[in-house]
Amino acid sequence: MNLIPHIGPVAALVAGILILLMPRLLNYIVAVYLIIVGAVGLFGK
Repeated sequence: MNLIPHIGPVAALVAGILILLMPRLLNYIVAVYLIIVGAVGLFGK
């Protein structure tokens, strides 16, 4: 059973629940996401 394809939706669900519980966490989640997307865009090619 391959669990890798299910990580995205599970991560989104956990992040959503954490944001509901601690709204300040949204800043960190967005910042980490932007850093990862930017790094992959620059160095991934």
